[in-house]
Amino acid sequence: MKKNIKVISLLLVMLLLSISLMACGQTEKIDEGSKDTEKETTEVVESKDDAEKETTEVAESKDDTEKVEETEAIPFTVATLKGPTGMGMVKLMDEVDKGENKMGASFSITGVPDELVGKIINDEIDFACLPTNLAAVLYNKTGGKIQLAAVNTMGVLYMVEVGDEINSISDLKGKKIFANGQGSTPEFVLRYLLEKNDINPDEDVELNFSLQHSELATATAAGDVNLALLPQPHVTVATMQNKDARIALDLTKEWENIEGNDSELAMGCIVVKKEFAEKNPEVVEEFLNSYKQSVEWVNANNKDAAELIAKYGILPKAPIAEKALPNCNIVYREAEEAKQTLNGFYKILFDFNPKSLGGKLPDEGFYYNK
Repeated sequence: MKKNIKVISLLLVMLLLSISLMACGQTEKIDEGSKDTEKETTEVVESKDDAEKETTEVAESKDDTEKVEETEAIPFTVATLKGPTGMGMVKLMDEVDKGENKMGASFSITGVPDELVGKIINDEIDFACLPTNLAAVLYNKTGGKIQLAAVNTMGVLYMVEVGDEINSISDLKGKKIFANGQGSTPEFVLRYLLEKNDINPDEDVELNFSLQHSELATATAAGDVNLALLPQPHVTVATMQNKDARIALDLTKEWENIEGNDSELAMGCIVVKKEFAEKNPEVVEEFLNSYKQSVEWVNANNKDAAELIAKYGILPKAPIAEKALPNCNIVYREAEEAKQTLNGFYKILFDFNPKSLGGKLPDEGFYYNK
């Protein structure tokens, strides 16, 4: 009996130990499960923190991008002319219009340089295409508020005759010559060439400046004017529409006959407002580089460029523009590169008539230096 009691007691002890060990095992599993849960919770929190960090970084990156875009989109105005300067700029104008170039440029096109004078003096224009002598006049008149950034047009002046009487400068004596550009480069070049050929421009010829370039080209094409001093592309407009109109004299060649290689006819340029250039040098460089690329594209792609020229109303029809482009002498010469040529040209104009440059030769501050 006692033996049975011992056996039963031993079995009870073993049973209690088993229950205790099972309880401990469950506790450990619970603890491990609790730790796993805590680990998962921590990972979720960390993942959330990483997501929030990435969202913040994306937002900051977006803000930085917007700031860059705002910097690149500084607004500025560009005034160009219905001539080679505007023709050379059409690719750039088209890119800006289409949003392919993100510059904040706003373009305007005019047929008369004098329309720009007041706007330049009143600081309404940041870049302007002008005759080279007018640029010097405005530099002197404004006390240096503008600078010449580049030369964009070389010799484009021609004497167009409806007939066959004029074959040399001397043949102009006693004639009535219609011209445009009174007080600017075309008039001074014509007067200089006449005097060098022993013709008094005030007595031996009659100069009429009553018509603008486009009006004069139309009148010549219609036969209402039989002798006109015209620049390209207006020369092409007149000769294409009147089979009897012809180029009688190339004034660039006449100039070279007198001056040789000492001076070139630098007809057109682009100026920049000095204050704008000082505040926004990166914008100025970006614009000038884009303008240079536009000039190069226009000279290499006459047919496509002609379509854009007609699109922007610089010339009425693309075929006229395509025929005129090879003779328009569109260039891009930075101020430093063009300085020697301009100085020689300015010296001739000044000696001939100081008023042609505003009373004095422009100093070194006239030339934009990046």
